Amino acid sequence: MRRGSIILTALLLTGLAAGPAWAAEPIRIGAFFALSGPQAHIGTPTKLVAELAVKRINAEGGINGRPLELVMGDTESDPAKAASIAKKFIHQDKVAAIIGPTSTGEGMQVKKIVEEAGIPIVMTVGGDPPIMAETGPFTYIFKSPQRSSTAVARLFSYLKDQKLTRLGLMYATDPFGKDGVVWLKKLAPEYGLTFVAEESFGPKDIDMTAQLTKIKNARPEAIVVWTVGPAGPIIAKNKAQLGITLPLFQCHGQPDPKYIELAGPASEGDRMPATKLMVADELPDTDPQKKVIQEFIRLYKEAGLDRQFPINTHSGYAWDAVYLITNAMKKAGTDPKKLREAIEQTRGYVGVSGIYNLSPEDHNGLGVDSMVMVEVKGGRFTLAK
Repeated sequence: MRRGSIILTALLLTGLAAGPAWAAEPIRIGAFFALSGPQAHIGTPTKLVAELAVKRINAEGGINGRPLELVMGDTESDPAKAASIAKKFIHQDKVAAIIGPTSTGEGMQVKKIVEEAGIPIVMTVGGDPPIMAETGPFTYIFKSPQRSSTAVARLFSYLKDQKLTRLGLMYATDPFGKDGVVWLKKLAPEYGLTFVAEESFGPKDIDMTAQLTKIKNARPEAIVVWTVGPAGPIIAKNKAQLGITLPLFQCHGQPDPKYIELAGPASEGDRMPATKLMVADELPDTDPQKKVIQEFIRLYKEAGLDRQFPINTHSGYAWDAVYLITNAMKKAGTDPKKLREAIEQTRGYVGVSGIYNLSPEDHNGLGVDSMVMVEVKGGRFTLAK
């Protein structure tokens, strides 16, 4: 065989091994996350999960015979940067849809841009403001993580069952923390709960002993903390250092092995609302999510992602965002208006983070039953009793 024929044969075999040969143009989806800066510990694995989902979809034939192509961007944990990338996605890259960004603050900077452009976006942010009418129209804006209000309701239901009604509140002064406070205060009376003390802190603060001392002096029955990132574990450690034995409840952004790593033994007994992903093996076999979650975990580990980024409550958000968009594309194509309508009509999608039932009024579609309460026990997360 001649050398040229050998090379041609090798190229053909390489192409076959790489996957299907696409005759159609790819569908471009913008994907931007905090790959650097303080939110990178969330944004980086979110990017990897988005890539994992797209790889699986393309291996199964893509969308109506067309492959997906992710156009990536790093927001650098900066809302202004997120806004700049969103404009690039829309006007330069001509994407059909967008997933991301990482933080609520970034999401709010992007909201008006995508809404005015009429490009569907499924955000992976924790807070509610991007899909609240109070902050402007959200016709083209959806989000895959549970609403803050849903997480608060799950937490409060548990506290009521535990007969813990006098609470001390600590929250971060960033958009996520402030959004949480709105719902914590609004929903507390419905569950017969009272905040007897309230203290705030900066998300980058490294010592909250002063706030904890004031909380302790108000004699609550439990402490509720609303923040993401290192501030949560710091509070757990400060609480232990002060000898405070009150039960500590964190928000739905903290269920992550990193929390246990940073807080150490001080995390033992801490409880928080989480996606079912954190306790997949403890779910009953009758739970429709169990097999979906277990398959996601298998793929995640098979790709080696768990070695650097152990599974946490955020891990499935990008997966669900990609599938909310692509499931709708299979029905409606890529026309922005028709795609938006199809996403909004999603019913019964069994995702990693919950079973999605969207509507014109609810662009998240997850109920309280999509969350469980977890507890740190023996250095790992288990279902809270």
